[in-house]
Amino acid sequence: MANESERNLALLKQAYKNWSDTLGGNADEWMSLCADTLEFGSQAEGTKGAEYLTEYKTRDALKEYFAGLARDWQMIEYAIDHFVTEGDRVVALGRCGWRYRKTGKVVWTKKADSWRFAGGKIVEFYEYYDTAQVRDALA
Repeated sequence: MANESERNLALLKQAYKNWSDTLGGNADEWMSLCADTLEFGSQAEGTKGAEYLTEYKTRDALKEYFAGLARDWQMIEYAIDHFVTEGDRVVALGRCGWRYRKTGKVVWTKKADSWRFAGGKIVEFYEYYDTAQVRDALA
């Protein structure tokens, strides 16, 4: 089990590094890590104006999430400071900054991402962040 945990952690560390280095330009890498079916959720839960920040059940549908981010937001910073692993789960703790393109408003928030793997693929993800700032940036 330790080898699987280490592998999952290594996959996420590399994907997060690329996410940061490309300022969100590696959506295909994230997609390749996901299983065909998964439980994916975002704390904003489909907020008006950012409906793509919601739940997804399939990798194909998840494309909408990344397309919405790329279309509507400009990443300023994305940094993961800590990872916690236990069995098939990894939690990433960090911070990020995004500019909403339509208003120019910036969101700086702490970020927590919870991941679960099965067979080397992501089968569960949920992200936690300051949704009040996201809502305010949309207005």
